[in-house]
Amino acid sequence: MSKSTLNIEPDQLLHVAVGVIRNSNGDVLIAKRAEDLHQGGLWEFPGGKVEPGETVQQALKRELFEELGIDIEQIAPLIKIQHAYPDRNVLLDVWQIKVFSGEAYGKERQPVCWVPVEQLKNYPFPKANWPIRRAIELPSLYGILDIHESESETEIIKKLTLILKSGCQLVQLRGKRLEEARFQRLAVLTKEYCCKPGVKLLLNSSPRLVKLTESAGVHLSSRRLRSLSSRPLGERFLVSASCHNEEELQHACRIGVDFVVLSPVLKTGSHPETDPLGWECFRRLVESCSVPVYALGGLQFSDQEVARSLGAQGIAGISLFQAK
Repeated sequence: MSKSTLNIEPDQLLHVAVGVIRNSNGDVLIAKRAEDLHQGGLWEFPGGKVEPGETVQQALKRELFEELGIDIEQIAPLIKIQHAYPDRNVLLDVWQIKVFSGEAYGKERQPVCWVPVEQLKNYPFPKANWPIRRAIELPSLYGILDIHESESETEIIKKLTLILKSGCQLVQLRGKRLEEARFQRLAVLTKEYCCKPGVKLLLNSSPRLVKLTESAGVHLSSRRLRSLSSRPLGERFLVSASCHNEEELQHACRIGVDFVVLSPVLKTGSHPETDPLGWECFRRLVESCSVPVYALGGLQFSDQEVARSLGAQGIAGISLFQAK
């Protein structure tokens, strides 16, 4: 980012346009900050300050040409992050660069490199960049395998197979009325089916059971979320949460979850008495949240584009996958 970011008063909000740029292999471009800059010596996703009178898109186009020598042609919103450092507050307005021309290089002599997504965790980033890394790592689909007491293992695996056939790389196992012993057995069973295609399995259960079954992480119900005052698992696990309003979203961010599911966006057949958020309210809530957000409730696969255009990570669903 340009050195103009140094001339900011501590109480001002620094609005920064950030680009996530991928090459044909899916690797992501990162750049190293100069030692004399704020957060100097750390790696970052390229971009820079939005100047007065500029739109975010204009700032991103200008900054990426000045820093990397590329012309961006097509972009899409990824995430917005507000973060308070001891000496300044920043708003990172992050966009995916879908199409660009030119060969990216360190035009300002800054070190740059293309990094496979799974290796981004090995590079030191400013703290405000951490949710960007997580948004890059997460897929656009989140499948929820909801188990009923009367279902057999054959029926459960059939439902899981439909989720996996959709290309889903992230699955939540949920069984609200199941005894813990049976839920644990099913967690081990579904994990076996998920491991081969590299799908991450999260348990809508206690963090203790996640460790016991060596699953990828925990999904917190809104009730469990409200009972917590800190993140329940270390960084090697994923932690997600169900949210329905701004209060729950902000609490999820405070305790350090990796992503949230926000619902219901549209009216659902399972809860017809519940008023949906609607897309406009969903958009406002996503903008107020500093972690990736999945839309849930009454959605079809065709709603992915709408959700992503409003800043969502993607969409989640239960019946969504069973009807495909």
